[in-house]
Amino acid sequence: MTVATPRFTVERRLLREHTLIIACDEVGRGALAGPVAVGAAVADAALTRRRILEGLRDSKLIAEPRRADVAARARAWVPASAVGWASADEVDDVGIMRALGLAATRAIGRLGEQGVDVDAALVILDGNHDYISPVQRFGRGVRPIIKADRDCASAAAASVIAKVERDAYMVALHDAHPMYGWAQNKGYASAEHRAAIAAHGLSPHHRASWSIAAAPTLF
Repeated sequence: MTVATPRFTVERRLLREHTLIIACDEVGRGALAGPVAVGAAVADAALTRRRILEGLRDSKLIAEPRRADVAARARAWVPASAVGWASADEVDDVGIMRALGLAATRAIGRLGEQGVDVDAALVILDGNHDYISPVQRFGRGVRPIIKADRDCASAAAASVIAKVERDAYMVALHDAHPMYGWAQNKGYASAEHRAAIAAHGLSPHHRASWSIAAAPTLF
C-alpha cells in the first residue's frame, strides 16, 4: 500500500493570512504509563518553498528503526521545534485533555524561548478538538485539523519529533522497572504490559486514575 506523503497545501493557504504556523501533535495520549508529550514545529513561507523532507510521515507510519533519523533531520529542516510534557501525575490530577493542553503550551513556550514570535503564529493542531485554548490562548488562535499529522508536513514533523523523544524517555525508564517491558511497549497497553501490572501492581509512572485493569490493547 502506498502511503501518502504530507504536503504544504494547508500551510501555504494559511500563510497567506498569517506570518507563522506552529503545528502541534500529541504522543502518549492512550498510554497507561509515562508522560504525554506534544511536539511543536514552526512553518514559515521559506520552509514551504523547500522540498518535503525525504521519508517524512505521520510518526505512526514510519518504521521504528527509521524514526530517529527522520526526527533528527526534521529538527534541522524546520525553523524551530520543541517538545512539551505533562507527567502521569498531572494526567491523574487534571485529566488527559487538560494535561495535553499543558504539554502543548509548554512546547509553544519553549519555542518562544528560542526567539519564535508565538503571538504572531496560528497554531494548527492534529485532531478535531482544541485542547490548548482552555489552558492558554495565543494571539492568532488554534485551528484543529483532522489528520493534520498525515497531510500537513509541519504537523508530521512535530509528530515524529515528539514520538522519538517520548519513546526514548520510556526506554530510559525501562531499567528501573524492567518487568513492564517499556523498552518495547513504550507504556502502551500491550497484553504483556497489562499482565505485568496484574502481577506487580502499578509503578509511580503509571496513570493510577485510569481503569488500567480493563484497558484495551492499543497496538
